[in-house]
Amino acid sequence: MGLLAMSTTMPTFDPHPTSRPGQSAGPGMDPRAPPPGTAPELSEAADVAIEAHGLRRTFKGDIEAVRGIDLNVTAGQVFGFLGPNGAGKTTTVRMLCTLLPPTSGTARVAGVDVVADPAAVRRRIGVALQEIGLDPVQTGRELLELQCWLYGITGPAARARADELLELVGLVDAAERRTKTYSGGMKRRLDLASALVHSPAVLFLDEPTTGLDPASRLTIWEEVRRINSEGTTVFLTTQYLEEADRLCDRLAIIDGGGIVADGTPEELKSRMGHDVVSVGLDGAQATAIRTAIGELPGLDRVVVERDALALYVKDGPALLAEVVRRLDRDGIRVGAISVARPSLDDVFLQATGRRLEGDAEGTAGDSADPQPEGGR
Repeated sequence: MGLLAMSTTMPTFDPHPTSRPGQSAGPGMDPRAPPPGTAPELSEAADVAIEAHGLRRTFKGDIEAVRGIDLNVTAGQVFGFLGPNGAGKTTTVRMLCTLLPPTSGTARVAGVDVVADPAAVRRRIGVALQEIGLDPVQTGRELLELQCWLYGITGPAARARADELLELVGLVDAAERRTKTYSGGMKRRLDLASALVHSPAVLFLDEPTTGLDPASRLTIWEEVRRINSEGTTVFLTTQYLEEADRLCDRLAIIDGGGIVADGTPEELKSRMGHDVVSVGLDGAQATAIRTAIGELPGLDRVVVERDALALYVKDGPALLAEVVRRLDRDGIRVGAISVARPSLDDVFLQATGRRLEGDAEGTAGDSADPQPEGGR
C-alpha cells in the first residue's frame, strides 16, 4: 500500500544532516525544525507574509492563466482569493507554493523567494489543495504521525503533536478509524491537520469547502478561524461569496487571470456607494423595462443580467415605489422587485460585468485553470 496518495504538505529532506533527529532539540525532534506550536519567523519584513510583483504564468499554446498580478498579504491575516473556476486561483497558489514556476515576475512567501529557495519556502508553509490525498487504510492518527516523521518529528513528540492536532480539528473520537470511513468533511479537517504538523507560518487552502454540505462547510470555517487565531497567516481561495465575506480580513477578486478589485469586504462594498434595486425580468424585455423606468433621482447605472435588471441608486427604498409606478404606467409585468445593500456579488458584478453567485454552485469541484502536462 502507498503511504500517502498525495502529500499536501511538502517537507524537504537533507540527505546529510549535521545532527541526528533528537539531538539537542528534545526527544524525537529535528533541531532544524521549529518546535510544534511555534511558527517559523517570516523575514526581516515580519509584517508581510506573502508578496508578489508582476506574477505571470503562461501555458502551452500561449494560454495566459495568470496575468502579471501583484499581492501583498499582511502576516496574521485571513486573505481571500475570490473568483470563478478558471480565473487563475489555483495556478497562483501553485506558484506561491513552489509547485509551479512562474513564467515571469517575483514572489516571496514567509520572507523567502519562491524561485531562489523553494526548499526554504516549503519548510515554512502548509498546503491543503483541492484534491485530498489520504491513504484510505491508515487511521487518522497514523497519517498525522507519518506526516510528523516527514518533518523530523518522531517518537513521543510525534504522538503528542498528533494528539494536539486531532483535538484542534475535532477528530479525537475518530483517531483510530481508517480514513476510508471518514465523511468528506472529516477528510477535509484531517487534511487541514496534516498541513499544520510543522506549525507553518503560512497556510494555503485551495477551495477547502468545495463540494461539502453546509454543516461541514461551517465546521471548516470554525477550524480556519481557530488556526488563524493562533497566529498562522491563511491564504484562502474560494468561489463562495459568503465564505469570503465571513472569513476574510482582506480579499482580492481575480477574473481572467488578473486582479480586478481588492480590499476588505466592507471596503469593497462601501465603494459601491449605492443600494441595488433588482427587477426580475420574468419574460419581459430588459430594454422595455429600462425605457419605462427612464431617469431616476440618484440613479448611477443600470446593469442587465441574465434574468434581472440591476439599478444602482443612492436611496433604494425611497425609489422603489416610483419604479413600480412607472412600470405599471407602461403596462409592463415583471417578476420580483427587491432592494438590498451592496454585496460582494454586486462588487463582482461591477468589476467583471457578471455575477459570481450561482455559477460556483453549478460547477463545484471543477477547476478550469490550465494545468501543465501530466496533471496537477
